[in-house]
Amino acid sequence: MGQWWIGLAGSLLIAGAAYWKKSLSASGLIAAVLLGTALYSVGSLPWYGALIAFFVSSSLLSKWKSRRKENAESGYAKTGRRDAGQVIANGGLGLLLCVAHAIWPHPAWWGVYIGVIASVTADTWATEVGGLSRSRPRSIVNGRRVEAGTSGGVTLLGLGASAAGGLFIGGIAWLLFQVQPAAGGVFLADPYGLYSLLIGLLGGLAGSLADSWLGAVVQVMYRCRICGKELEKSEHCQAAAEPIRGWTFMTNDAVNALSSAIGGLVGFLLVWFIF
Repeated sequence: MGQWWIGLAGSLLIAGAAYWKKSLSASGLIAAVLLGTALYSVGSLPWYGALIAFFVSSSLLSKWKSRRKENAESGYAKTGRRDAGQVIANGGLGLLLCVAHAIWPHPAWWGVYIGVIASVTADTWATEVGGLSRSRPRSIVNGRRVEAGTSGGVTLLGLGASAAGGLFIGGIAWLLFQVQPAAGGVFLADPYGLYSLLIGLLGGLAGSLADSWLGAVVQVMYRCRICGKELEKSEHCQAAAEPIRGWTFMTNDAVNALSSAIGGLVGFLLVWFIF
């Protein structure tokens, strides 16, 4: 806890730059600084660095060819500019895992954490890169072609990006672990990062696919009364949209949080039962 100021300084610098680049809203800036400071204070560099790797890479991808993705993203509940809800949905569970590890140290917490961060990264990369696919996505539920931007729609490009995002976090987690170990056990006996990469890949894919399935089946969805577009948000074309399916409490942030927990569960199972 004595080095909380390092986390504060780093979070202010990174979140401030993101706010300046319009990747964070004002509420997102505050939430990111508080979350980052707490994560570094309670944990260590690997816990903090893995989350920063997700945030920086996802923010850069959200700006990449953003004009080409505007139509697909017009119905999303949240845009590339993250608010406090998105920050908490993506990093809140990670902070709880870090606190749990501080109270009861065990390698399983670190495995779960990799799975959680890999999941949110894989899902974000799939969305940002998949939005550039030249082929129409298919529904994860029935395999039929759907319009770009439809919840539950997946593409081969998006799946590839999802796998890459998970591997990216697994690799970053291993590199940070070499600098300052965050857990013991199986990870100390992993000189080539194979465990971390496998957790990142499988946890990321599981969480990303779970996000697509939840988005297609239980997430609350609306239809614009003006243009007829299916949406994740309750307003479009400057008018209130009508709910058409899903559970009212299952918002985009709720789906993100739940799917990241599924990615974390995969990380736990890999550490506990296989390694």
